[in-house]
Amino acid sequence: MIIDIHTHIFPDKIAAATLDKLQSLSHSCPFTDGTQSGLAASMDHSGIDASLVLPVATNTRQVEHVNDSSARINDLGSQTGIYSLGCMHPDFSGWKEELSRIQRLGLKGIKLHPVYQGVNFDDPRYLRILDRCGELGLVVLTHAGLDIGFPGKVNVSPAMVLRAVREVGPVKLILAHMGGWRNWDEVEQLLPETSVCLDTAFCLGQITPNGDGYYGPRDLDLMTGKQFVSLVERFGAGRILFGTDSPWGGQAESLAQIRALPLSPADQAAILGGNAQKLLGL
Repeated sequence: MIIDIHTHIFPDKIAAATLDKLQSLSHSCPFTDGTQSGLAASMDHSGIDASLVLPVATNTRQVEHVNDSSARINDLGSQTGIYSLGCMHPDFSGWKEELSRIQRLGLKGIKLHPVYQGVNFDDPRYLRILDRCGELGLVVLTHAGLDIGFPGKVNVSPAMVLRAVREVGPVKLILAHMGGWRNWDEVEQLLPETSVCLDTAFCLGQITPNGDGYYGPRDLDLMTGKQFVSLVERFGAGRILFGTDSPWGGQAESLAQIRALPLSPADQAAILGGNAQKLLGL
């Protein structure tokens, strides 16, 4: 079973406008139209069995509505192959009660995006969320490292993650983008001895530019296959989960990149779906 644990979709009525805005910020091209049907078509084309949608609350007003929408997506997952996490915002006043509601709704966890939410990951507002998720058995998947749309801005550095996990109780924590987008040297130095997992989203190959001339040739390269394999060896394949960042990463292309690496069949199978099945119960 192949599971993509890092995808994004938007309501049909705002998908086109949202993608236009995000393309302008990132200077890159999407691989789908950003809708649920677009993701489903991509999965069918790529041979991906299940995808996990990661919603982001950019303000406190969105939290409950997004979680209700996520639960509706999740409830149909056995039919569509598309599941969803919930969301949380660090400034949401009813965070504790809402996390309990997320659990009751049947969502497996939450997505955090400290860059969009404007708070560092080791801030007490996030630490209390991590602690409560650990108590409830909820997975936390957070953006990590730089963000393509916010050059130079890091609200989830490997050092912040290390401080956070030392402060909170046990929690199932997944760091997107192999632990920290373009912070990969620090990830390898600081985080292997923790219990964090990493997803593979938007890490291998190159950025797909939108043609506006923003990127120079050297700006397009992402992680090398050699560095990726080194991180797999340091963390263990059992802590790496396949993700694409669709629509910003192509599912077929990302799958081919993983399959081209010198990984054992067992490690490849674990990364591409086995680990997600165990962690998320998919």
